[in-house]
Amino acid sequence: MNRFRGIIPPLLTIFKSDGSFDFEGNKALMDYVISKGVHGVFVLGSIGEFAHLTTEERRQFAEFAVEAVAGRVPLLVGTGGTNTREVVELTRHAKEIGADAVVIVTPYYWTLSQQNLYRHYATVADAVDIPILIYNFPNLTGNNVSPSLVADLVKKHGNIVGIKDTIDSVSHIRELVLEVKSVNPDFSVLAGFDDHVFNTLAMGGDGAIPGSANFAPQLTVGMFESFSRGDLKTALEFHRKLLLLPRLYGMDTPAIGVIKAACKLCGVPVGYTVRQPAGEVRPETLDSLKALLEQAELI
Repeated sequence: MNRFRGIIPPLLTIFKSDGSFDFEGNKALMDYVISKGVHGVFVLGSIGEFAHLTTEERRQFAEFAVEAVAGRVPLLVGTGGTNTREVVELTRHAKEIGADAVVIVTPYYWTLSQQNLYRHYATVADAVDIPILIYNFPNLTGNNVSPSLVADLVKKHGNIVGIKDTIDSVSHIRELVLEVKSVNPDFSVLAGFDDHVFNTLAMGGDGAIPGSANFAPQLTVGMFESFSRGDLKTALEFHRKLLLLPRLYGMDTPAIGVIKAACKLCGVPVGYTVRQPAGEVRPETLDSLKALLEQAELI
C-alpha cells in the first residue's frame, strides 16, 4: 500500500535572529500545515536549508522533528549530500530516531554518470532498511535521474519507494509513471513544482511536495482531495489559483526568504531569518510579494 501520497510540504527551517534554531517557530509551522490536512511533512530539504546546516545540526533538527510531529502524519527527513558515506550515516540516524522515510537528493557539484548515480542510491538502500524517496532536482544539482535508472533501482531495492521530481518536464513525470509504476504500482511519483501538481495527478501520479504548501496548503490539499473524489471541476479551480504562486520563486534566488515572508503574511507566526548565502527578503520584494498574495486571494 502506498503510504507516501497526497500533499507533503517541504518545510522551511525557522531560525531566530541570531541564526540558531527557533524550535517554537518550527513547531508552529508544523502544527499549521498539519491542521490544514496535509498528508505528511518533509524536513531538511532544499527549502529547509539543509545545505546551510552542519551535519550535527541536521541530526539535531531531525530528532526535534520526530518529537514535534509525534506520529500525526508521516515524517520524511532529507538525508542527501555530496558524499555517499555521509548520506548513509544520516540515513541510519533517521531510521534510528523513528523517521518514516528519508528523501535523498542526487549528489551535486560533480556531474555524475547514470551508473554512478545508480551506485550511490544502491549503496544507501543496501545499508539501511527504511523507505527511501529519490529527490530529483537537476536545475540545482546538475544531475538528472532518468526514469529507466529509477526503474532499475526499484527492481532490486524494495525500500526505494518514491520520487520527488522537481523538474519542469511533463514527459519526465509521464515516463516515471509509465515505466516505474510498471515495476511497482505503489511507487510514489510526487511533483516538486507547484504548477505540475495537477498534471502529475492526471497522469497517474500520487501527489506533490510543493513549496507553496508552507503558506497556502489549502490550495494543493484542496486540489488533491477534489481530484481524488473525482471532482475535476473543483480540482481545476484550485489549479488555476495555484498557477500564480510560482512567480514568487523568481523574486529572489534562492527564494527561501520570500517563502518565509509569505508564511508571515499568511498568518503563520515565523520569522524571516535565513542562513547565508541565502538572503533575507528585501523591502521592495516584500511589496511585490504582498501584491501577488492579494491577487491569489491569500491575504
